[in-house]
Amino acid sequence: MTDKLAKLRHELAVANRILAHEGIIDAFGHVSIRHPDDPGRYFLSRSRSPELVGPDDILEFDLDSQPIEPPAAHLYAERVIHGEIYKARPDVAAVCHHHAPAVMPFCISGDPVVPVFHLGAAMGAVAPFWDSRDEFGDTNLLVVKHAEGASLARALGKHSIVLMRRHGATVVGASLRELVFRAIYSCDNARYLSEAKRLGNFSPLTPGEIEMAQAIYQLPTAQNRAWEYWETRLVKRGGMPAGSMQVAAAPQRSPSRSQARVGGTGTPAKVTVKKTAKKAAARKPVTPKGGRRR
Repeated sequence: MTDKLAKLRHELAVANRILAHEGIIDAFGHVSIRHPDDPGRYFLSRSRSPELVGPDDILEFDLDSQPIEPPAAHLYAERVIHGEIYKARPDVAAVCHHHAPAVMPFCISGDPVVPVFHLGAAMGAVAPFWDSRDEFGDTNLLVVKHAEGASLARALGKHSIVLMRRHGATVVGASLRELVFRAIYSCDNARYLSEAKRLGNFSPLTPGEIEMAQAIYQLPTAQNRAWEYWETRLVKRGGMPAGSMQVAAAPQRSPSRSQARVGGTGTPAKVTVKKTAKKAAARKPVTPKGGRRR
């Protein structure tokens, strides 16, 4: 395995754990990333709770969602979601399917999710719905057939997120970090929208506001800042994959001679403290005329 693919597997494992830690995916959610050098393949964990996924769990699949090497473990039944979206959307580099509590009321009610705050603009315009009953009648609600996955991909269209009636949501991104950013903040948006509706009033973002805010949150600097925050939270919890390098604090530099001087006087700090202490000890208390010492 090349260092490049080893790093990719590690980051995908971290993405699984971040999304689990932030309450986006539960025991049955999953996250994938397209192969960086072969657009006809993608990486996805074996069937495992996302909070436990490690680099060694990550397997390689073709776009028909067949493993490149015979697996020695169970696979996610809904992996066709990933393969069919990658087929339909060459621009997509990462996919997440989840059942986050924040979006489930909308999946059940059919009420639309619209962006209502600036970070919520990461989801784009109002999310479309996909209903498995429309084409397939009664099912067990799992997306396990290629035709079902292709139907879901058509409903997604050019959007960034699609809501699945009575099931959950599927989110896509142009990179893994953009995907994680979008998945988390779209759920925050859904939660804030629910709370605003309880208050009786809300005002969605305008198309212009969505476009301008999206332009900011699609920048790697914004995504990396958020990733560092979520990764640090994961580290503090002790949830990083085994063998991971911990997020290190900024290196502590020894102060330069100029930095060690106080108040621009040119006197080193330790010398200044010593001289100040001597002056304080030598200073006599003032006794007001006709009164006691204070």
